[in-house]
Amino acid sequence: MASISNTTGQIIRCKAAVAWEAGKPLVIEEVEVAPPQAMEVRVKILFTSLCHTDVYFWEAKGQTPLFPRIFGHEAGGIVESVGSGVTDLKPGDHVLPVFTGECKDCAHCKSEESNMCDLLRINTDRGVMLNDGQSRFSINGKPIYHFVGTSTFSEYTVVHVGCLAKINPAAPLDKVCILSCGISTGLGAALNVAKPKQGSTVAVFGLGAVGLAACEGARIAGAKRIIGVDLNSNRFNEAKNFGVTDFVNPKDHNKPVQEVLAEMTDGGVDRSIECTGSVAAMISAFECVHDGWGVAVLVGVPNKDDAFKTHPMNLLNERTLKGTFFGNYKPRSDIPSVVEKYMNKELELEKFITHEVPFSEINKAFEYMLQGKSIRCIIRMEA
Repeated sequence: MASISNTTGQIIRCKAAVAWEAGKPLVIEEVEVAPPQAMEVRVKILFTSLCHTDVYFWEAKGQTPLFPRIFGHEAGGIVESVGSGVTDLKPGDHVLPVFTGECKDCAHCKSEESNMCDLLRINTDRGVMLNDGQSRFSINGKPIYHFVGTSTFSEYTVVHVGCLAKINPAAPLDKVCILSCGISTGLGAALNVAKPKQGSTVAVFGLGAVGLAACEGARIAGAKRIIGVDLNSNRFNEAKNFGVTDFVNPKDHNKPVQEVLAEMTDGGVDRSIECTGSVAAMISAFECVHDGWGVAVLVGVPNKDDAFKTHPMNLLNERTLKGTFFGNYKPRSDIPSVVEKYMNKELELEKFITHEVPFSEINKAFEYMLQGKSIRCIIRMEA
C-alpha cells in the first residue's frame, strides 16, 4: 500500500473507459481523478463487471443522454484515500461500490423495513458528486460525468462513503464484485421479500442475471419447485444450474401464462418474482400466485409511462403484491454478510461468471451481453 499512500491528496492520472456518445464503443483514455472531498472515498478498482443497466444507459434509449461519461457500477476495489469526515473506512480496506447508498441518518436508513436512503438513492441523471455538484474526472480540464455515483470503468474512482460496503479482505474481489448490483437484487428479492417456505413452489419471470439470482435465492430458501418463465427457450438448460426444475415459454401456449402456471400448480404458485420490467410479465406474475397466501414480487424496472391493471378481486382474494429495490439490502449494513454467504459456501457465484476480459478489451463485454452470450463478464482492470 506504500504506493497508494504516496498519492493521497493528489490528482491521479489513470486509464478509464470513456463513453463519448450513445451506442459508440468506449475509448480507453487517460483521465485525471481528483482527490476525495468531504465524505468521499477514492478507490482503486481491481475488478468490475458489466450489468445490463450500463448497456441501457450507454444506448441512451428512453432516458436523458449524458455524455461523455464513465459507466460501471458492479465492482470490487481497495480504498486509496479518504476525504474529511470519513471515519469507518481507511486506505487498504476492501470495498464494493454500490449504485445506491446508506447515509445511516435519514428515516429510511433508520427504518428496519427500508433500504431507500433519502440522500443516496440511485439517481441516473446526476453525473456529478453531491458535495459540490462537480465531477472528479477530467480530461485536459474538461469534466467527464459520473454514473450512479460509482463509475467503476476507471482504474480509480471517487465514491460517496455511504455507497461503499466494507467487506472481508479475504474475499476474492474477482468473484464478489458481482454482488454490488444484479446478483444481490435477485437474491434479496427471493430471500428478503418473497421469502418462500421450505418445499414451496416459486415462479421466476425472466432468466437473465437478476432472475437467475432470484432462482438461486429460492433454491437456498428450500423451494421444492422453481418454474422459470422466459421467451427464450435456450435459457432453460443454463437455468437448471440455479435450481430451476420446470420451464415455461409463454409463446408456446395459446392462453395467458398465468393460466398455464395455475394449471401446473393446482391453483397457482406460492411465490412469484418478476425480473423483466415488462408490464405483461408483471400482470402474469401477480395473477399466477395462489389465492389465500400467494405473494408476487416485482423487481424489473418498467418504462416511465407504463401502467398495469388487474382486477381488485385478485387482491381481495388474499394475494399480495410487493415491490423491491436492490433486494431490500442496505448496502453498508447487509452486503458484507452476503459476501460471507459466499465465503461460507452457502452461495455460489462462479456459475454467474461466464466470461472474463482485460480492461483493454472492455467493448467485448458489451458484445457478449448484446449477443445474449454472457450472464456476467468480469473485466480485469490491471490486465
